Amino acid sequence: MKKKVVVAFSGGLDTSFTVMYLAKEKGYEVYAACANTGGFSEEQLKQNEENAYKLGATKYVTIDVTKEYYEKSLKYMIFGNVLRNGTYPISVSSERIFQALAIARYANEIGADAIAHGSTGAGNDQIRFDMTFLVLAPNVEIITLTRDMALSRDYEINYLKEHGFEADFTKLKYSYNVGLWGTSICGGEILDSAQGLPESAYLKQVEKTGSEELRLEFKNGEIHAVNGEVFEDKVAAIQKIEEIGAAYGIGRDMHVGDTIIGIKGRVGFEAAAPMLIIAAHRFLEKYTLSKWQQYWKDQVANWYGMFLHESQYLEPVMRDIEAMLQESQRNVNGTAILELRPLSFSTVGVDSKDDLVKTKFGEYGEMQKGWTAEDAKGFIKVLSTPLRVYYTNHKDEEI
Repeated sequence: MKKKVVVAFSGGLDTSFTVMYLAKEKGYEVYAACANTGGFSEEQLKQNEENAYKLGATKYVTIDVTKEYYEKSLKYMIFGNVLRNGTYPISVSSERIFQALAIARYANEIGADAIAHGSTGAGNDQIRFDMTFLVLAPNVEIITLTRDMALSRDYEINYLKEHGFEADFTKLKYSYNVGLWGTSICGGEILDSAQGLPESAYLKQVEKTGSEELRLEFKNGEIHAVNGEVFEDKVAAIQKIEEIGAAYGIGRDMHVGDTIIGIKGRVGFEAAAPMLIIAAHRFLEKYTLSKWQQYWKDQVANWYGMFLHESQYLEPVMRDIEAMLQESQRNVNGTAILELRPLSFSTVGVDSKDDLVKTKFGEYGEMQKGWTAEDAKGFIKVLSTPLRVYYTNHKDEEI
C-alpha cells in the first residue's frame, strides 16, 4: 500500500512542487490540506483545489479554522493588547500555529505516515510547523523538500513545467501573507535597513480623505458592535473594521525583531483592524481597570505574545495566562470613540457604565469630595516620610 502524506498546501510554489514531487517521484498518496485562518478568498480556495488535483493529489481539503483562530488566539491578543516590540500585531506567527494544529489533527484523523510543508531553513515557520507536529503527531514523519534539498525557485518552476503544470510563479518584488489579523510584506526595500516601503508596495491603497468617527463597543473585552451594528460573529466584526480602516491606509508600519533562530528580521505590514481594535481596547481599559490590573495584565500579555511568536503556544502556562486575561475583562464594557484620518487615527473618548473616571470622590485637578484638605496634607506628609528619613541622615548628598 502507498504511504499517506498530508501536505500543508497554500497553493504557492514550494507546496505545489511538494505535492507533485511526492506523488510522482516518491509514490506517496498525497492529501493536500489548506488550513484557512482567514487569508484565503473563495476564489483562491477553489483554485487551490483545482491545482492540487492537477499536481497529482489523491484528495484535497480546506480546513477552515478561522473561528478557532479567533477564539483561541486573537481574542486573548486583544485582551492583552499584544503588539510585539510595541509594534507588530503578531499576524503571521499566530496564523502558522493554528494552521499547524489543523494539519496535525487531519494527519492523525486519516492515519497519515508523513506530513510535508514548504518552509525553508532560514525562517521561523519551520519551527512552528515542526514543533507542533512533533508534539501532536509524534509518530508521523516530517518532510520538508525545500529545506532539505536546498531547492531554488528556478528548479521548482522548471520541474513543474516539465511535468505539465503551468502556473504563474514569477518572482515578484514583494511577497505577501494575507490573513485575518493583517498582511505582512517582505522583500524589496525591506531588505535595505535604510529604506522604507513606497505606496505601491501596499495592497490596500488610501481611498478616503477627510475624517470620520469610528465607535467600537466592547462587552467583557470582546468586540460587540461597530458603529452601532452588533456582531455576534467576531470574525465578521474584525473584517468590517478592516474594511473601514484600510480605506484610510491605517495600520501601516515596519517591524524589526528577533527571530526564533537568532537572527534579526524586518517585515512591513498593513493591519488596520488589529491596530484600531487594540488601540480602542487599551483606551477603554484605561477608564475601566484599576492601576494594578493594567500593570499585571501588561506583564503577562507581553509574555503571551512572545511565547506565541516563538512557537510556544502549546506550553501549559499559556492556558494559565489566558485565564488571567479572560478574568481581567469582566468590567471592560463600553464604547471607545476614535477619529480616523488618512494614514492615522486618534482616540477621542469613551462611553462606559464602568468608567472609573466618573466618581463621587472628586474630579482630577478640580475638586475633591472624598477627603478634606487636612486629610490631603496628612497623606502627603506620611507619603514623604521615607524620603525625609533618608535625607535627614544623608545631608551631604547633593541632588
